[in-house]
Amino acid sequence: MSGDQPYQKPTKAYANRAFLESKSARQLRILAEYLEPESRFEHYKIDDTIVFMGSARLKPRDVAEEQLRKAEAGEGEVSLEKAKLDLEMAPQYENARELARRLTEWSKQLDQSERRFVICTGGGPGIMEAANRGASEAKGMNIGLSITLPLEQHENPYVTRELGFEFHYFFMRKFWFTYLAKAVIFFPGGFGTLDELFEMLTLLQTRKMKKRLPIVLFGSDFWRETVNFDALVRYGTINAEDKELFFITDSLDEAYDYLTRELAQYGLDQPGAHL
Repeated sequence: MSGDQPYQKPTKAYANRAFLESKSARQLRILAEYLEPESRFEHYKIDDTIVFMGSARLKPRDVAEEQLRKAEAGEGEVSLEKAKLDLEMAPQYENARELARRLTEWSKQLDQSERRFVICTGGGPGIMEAANRGASEAKGMNIGLSITLPLEQHENPYVTRELGFEFHYFFMRKFWFTYLAKAVIFFPGGFGTLDELFEMLTLLQTRKMKKRLPIVLFGSDFWRETVNFDALVRYGTINAEDKELFFITDSLDEAYDYLTRELAQYGLDQPGAHL
């Protein structure tokens, strides 16, 4: 360095953005997506969660009804066929919203110093929004584990601000879904929902996950049409008892009773994360 140039203090490694975003620092970024959420969960005394999974495309009933009205009038950007389908699927949004509200009210009544069975979603629209919304309406803290995608997906406004996360790595996001979960509810969804369902079922089937994890598949017509579990048994690729890893229902009351019974019996005396 020539003597007439001003001295520039070297950048510390942890402040070097070019390094932190480089291939060489990938391990640090992965570790950060473990440590930073962990620190926030500890700070806000989040022991464990009830996870809601499902399509980002489902709409609340009032939005779907307005969309259909515009489509019938030849307005808007959605076809009449799509508008009718969205209205047909809208009850699932309302079911997720109501179930999340009931479960949040139940969890808040537990005599615990920690926050137990907090509603957790992927933080986006659709079923995720519905569950965060229901928990918010019950005045409960709730979690949104969002992920950065090429097609921008906004975080819904009902996620508790202090518990909204943005992940880069899908596998770290999946880790936090699974690690804290004490129950999971799957509503109708697409590739992402099916991916998460089969990953959790695989962990339970192979007993890599040792905790008891009640799984509810909400919407019997959808699940029986999209996944033929009986065919898997018939072809010998799963055992008949593997179908006991999940509970299929169309009833809010059945889902609520099943989950609260399972959580009270098996999850209440084991706070915290378990695999």
